[in-house]
Amino acid sequence: MGKRPLSFYKELFAKILFGIAASAAVFAVGLICVFLFSQGLPAMAEMGIWQFLTGTEWRPTWNPPLYGILPMIVGSLYVTAGAILFGVPIGIFAAVFMAEMCPKGVYRFLKPAINLLAGIPSVVFGYFGMVILVPFVRENFGGTGNSILTASILLGMMILPTVITISESAMRAVPRHIYEGAVALGASRERAVFFTILPAAKSGVMAAVVLGVGRAIGETMAVRMVAGNQAILRAPNEFLMGVRTMTSNVVLELGYAYGDHRAALIATGVVLFVFVMIINVLFSLLKKKEGAR
Repeated sequence: MGKRPLSFYKELFAKILFGIAASAAVFAVGLICVFLFSQGLPAMAEMGIWQFLTGTEWRPTWNPPLYGILPMIVGSLYVTAGAILFGVPIGIFAAVFMAEMCPKGVYRFLKPAINLLAGIPSVVFGYFGMVILVPFVRENFGGTGNSILTASILLGMMILPTVITISESAMRAVPRHIYEGAVALGASRERAVFFTILPAAKSGVMAAVVLGVGRAIGETMAVRMVAGNQAILRAPNEFLMGVRTMTSNVVLELGYAYGDHRAALIATGVVLFVFVMIINVLFSLLKKKEGAR
């Protein structure tokens, strides 16, 4: 057996290194799953899964205590839907501009600014929301300013870097001959972009939206600072009232919780984890369906 070339050992080392890195990521996710479900599921079973998920009262200090997280589930859905409504259209249009229409001189400054926006800590966003958005909403729309609307606007701003960056990369990855063919057939520049480039990059744009939704539904500090933190079930037309999200509920009370109260908060984390899993599974199924066409 001849001596193997150095390139073989380099490739083998790279495979082992990348395999360890991938295994570490899977192990970390598995460890989180084991912790959450081993701690949360028994608590949910003891309290009653249906009662826990559909109960409208969160009163851990009452005797007996009440652990119903429906107001937090609905509050999370409200602010996430509002973030999508505010952030996704702006993010996609901004990505289209940057990928196809932005002058090079402007792009040189715009791209680092968006990257910088992605690196701003959530507590800074929360402080901005408290100082700027809360008074703005209070003076122009009414209410206290700590509301679903304020949290939605702030989360919409926070998901912009994710949506813009990934959508732009997806559009730049589309083969150029698709755009050139549309223009050659008589389409205007805008029509070629919106009816050829954007549909061709649909998978990447959807990935950007899903990651943005994951960021929005998992955000804690910024929402805690502007949403009002009221564990009350709100109707859709009460967007000027305060809500509490699942993440805010955990961070507000975990520091002093113990016993069943702590177990109920961990169970809330299980529900949040399942929400994120459902979003990712639905995206994977949708992507597989698109690839089968």
